[in-house]
Amino acid sequence: MADAVTSQILVDGERNAVMKFTNISDGTGETAVLKVDVSTLAGAPSSVKITHIEYDIFGMQVAILWDATTDVPAIVLSQGQQRFDFTSVGGLINNGGAGVNGDILFTTIGASANDSYSIVLHMKKS
Repeated sequence: MADAVTSQILVDGERNAVMKFTNISDGTGETAVLKVDVSTLAGAPSSVKITHIEYDIFGMQVAILWDATTDVPAIVLSQGQQRFDFTSVGGLINNGGAGVNGDILFTTIGASANDSYSIVLHMKKS
């Protein structure tokens, strides 16, 4: 079996994108799974900044990674419900280094059967 996952584009405008991701784990988890492919967003931006994150996570953690030759963590989200607003610092900026392509990946940490997440990413295109 595999984790039951969904990805939804809620907004894909000229400057902003909002996407929602869910996972109900069977215990296998996710490792560096592509969640935001910037080349498929309207206007084909080269990268995005994360301006807000809203999440509800049960039983695991989720690492949000900038895709690069060696993936770089943007943030690790812990179990619980939280909303982060990064606009006061200009958003979380992709500092992936060598091989950076602007995409965003998710890796679950400590996933067991029936653990879950719902994550909404608000992004500004650049």
